[in-house]
Amino acid sequence: MEITPLVQIIIFLAAALLLVPLGKRFGIPTVLGYLVTGTILGPSLLNIAHDTEQIGHLAEYGVIMLMFLIGLELRPQRLWELRQSILLMGSLQMLISGIVLTLAIWLVFSWQFNTSVVIGFALALSSTAFVLQLLRDRDQLATSYGQQTFSILLFQDIAAMVLLALIPVLAGNNGGAHHGIAYFAAVIASFSGLFLFSRYILRPFFRFVAKSAATELLTAVALFIVLGVAVLMEAIGLSTTLGAFLTGVLLADSEFRHELEASIQPFKGLLLGLFFMTVGMGVSLHVIVEQPLLIVFGTLALMMIKIVCVAGIALYRKSSALNSLRLGVALSQGGEFAFVVFAVAASEGMISQAMTSPLTLIVTLSMILTPIFFWIMDHWIEPILSKNDIPQAFDELPKHDQHIIVAGFGRFGQILTRIAHLHQIPFTAIDNNIDHIDFMRRFGGHVYYGDATVPEILQSAGVETAKLFVIAVDDVEDSLYIARHLRLHHPSLTVLARARDRRHVYQLRELGIDQVWRESVHSALSMSEQMLNALGYEPERSKNHVANFAHYDEKLIRQQQANYNVNPQKMRTAYDSMMQDLQNLFENDEFVHREQMQKIEKHQPIKDEMSGSLHDDEDANDSAHQPSEDSPKENSSHHDMR
Repeated sequence: MEITPLVQIIIFLAAALLLVPLGKRFGIPTVLGYLVTGTILGPSLLNIAHDTEQIGHLAEYGVIMLMFLIGLELRPQRLWELRQSILLMGSLQMLISGIVLTLAIWLVFSWQFNTSVVIGFALALSSTAFVLQLLRDRDQLATSYGQQTFSILLFQDIAAMVLLALIPVLAGNNGGAHHGIAYFAAVIASFSGLFLFSRYILRPFFRFVAKSAATELLTAVALFIVLGVAVLMEAIGLSTTLGAFLTGVLLADSEFRHELEASIQPFKGLLLGLFFMTVGMGVSLHVIVEQPLLIVFGTLALMMIKIVCVAGIALYRKSSALNSLRLGVALSQGGEFAFVVFAVAASEGMISQAMTSPLTLIVTLSMILTPIFFWIMDHWIEPILSKNDIPQAFDELPKHDQHIIVAGFGRFGQILTRIAHLHQIPFTAIDNNIDHIDFMRRFGGHVYYGDATVPEILQSAGVETAKLFVIAVDDVEDSLYIARHLRLHHPSLTVLARARDRRHVYQLRELGIDQVWRESVHSALSMSEQMLNALGYEPERSKNHVANFAHYDEKLIRQQQANYNVNPQKMRTAYDSMMQDLQNLFENDEFVHREQMQKIEKHQPIKDEMSGSLHDDEDANDSAHQPSEDSPKENSSHHDMR
């Protein structure tokens, strides 16, 4: 049977589903598992799926989507925070590593200097997809060296675009100068066109689709943006990755950034897996047999040169020896853009196929060896250096002590975010009501369109590093879903929740959310106090009456919570009849009222007597103090926020 591209993709997926999880059990990173899978399936071993050209075209969209997502990360605030790492360390790494590798290639192989420059700077690039996945697997992306690595990779991705544009210029006699100037002019024109398109067409169109409430169309819009820009760039002869990258940058400050990121992420991961499998299939093992010294020593020389250069730059920037070596190891391998640079250079006649095969194998082998270098760091080098390593302020983990996420930007969430804004507390608010988004963004608010029940949206919003999470969504089922997800995947995260009614309080507390506010209770208590004042009660007496009622109501909630936990079905049945529930509450209220009125007639202090009757509920002792109406504590039980 002829193996069609569809059959090849099925074979790839089946092999990946088997080999990648198996490799993970032995500590092999996901990306490396894809590379090994492709090598096993490729012509060098089993030769099951040998025609990778069609799959390669599909897999290239994984790199395109990766560049789009990288562009989405480059919003102005993010760039400003990482400005030193991106501009200074990124440029130093590219220049120093590129120059050293260029000179080494030129001196050892005596190739033309222009060719040596292209190859040297191509090898100076590291693998964004590989390194970020590796750091994510090791849970080190949020460390200081992880953030520096991310910054340098961002600069490398930009530098790769410049390098691709310079290849025709360096090609010399093939009309490269004219083509290079035209290329830069086309890049500027494309950037301007994409800016106008994203600002005046794309964003209004996204709002139009969002208001339709057809959530599947949001994914369609995200795919349309990426694939449409890629096709457009290819049609006018520009880099598709550059177009995707520029589009991501232009949408980085959009209110739809998190939604775009969450929609693209699954496709990016799967297509990148295919991309790395096609890279693995391109590994010509016979080249290792024919030129073992060149491949082995070339790979080790590449990795050692990059480790020394990057670690030296980090030490110069006052980083510790341990973090400097970690940074060097993380960036020691060649990158996927090296394959693209080699292909463009070959098309311009700068390098031959005989040169491309060993270079491709060296880059691939350097990726395979990177996890091994990390293992050596963890087990041999780090124990030695950590004994004498003195922590410096520069090497401390980044702190996000005041970072909060607010899910829901309605009347409840708006009060919290306004107070956070006044106190200069950074926050990210997520809401799926486009009108709320448009209103707040006119005043410079950090509110994004998205569905907070989608885990990828929460991931994009930074739930991993958040100090506090506020559930302020209006829909009860969505609120419970978010609470369940947070308690399951982020158990140490502090969560505050808004509840619609008493039953909602029970359900949230059953999920482990103890700090819950019923949305209308404080307003009703406040109005009740004014009602008593208007009827002639002394203000202090009115205040005590309302405070005592709040104590009593909280104790009643806790008593009913116990029954709810024992027999949830019974509680659900009881709540089917709201009037019956209301009648029960009124009967309880009337019973307490009769007792207290008898004490009032005897001129006994209400507050002390009634509070004393509640001392058995130690959690309710300090709940008599109510916040003002402008506070976010529209609380069902005032002790909840302690």
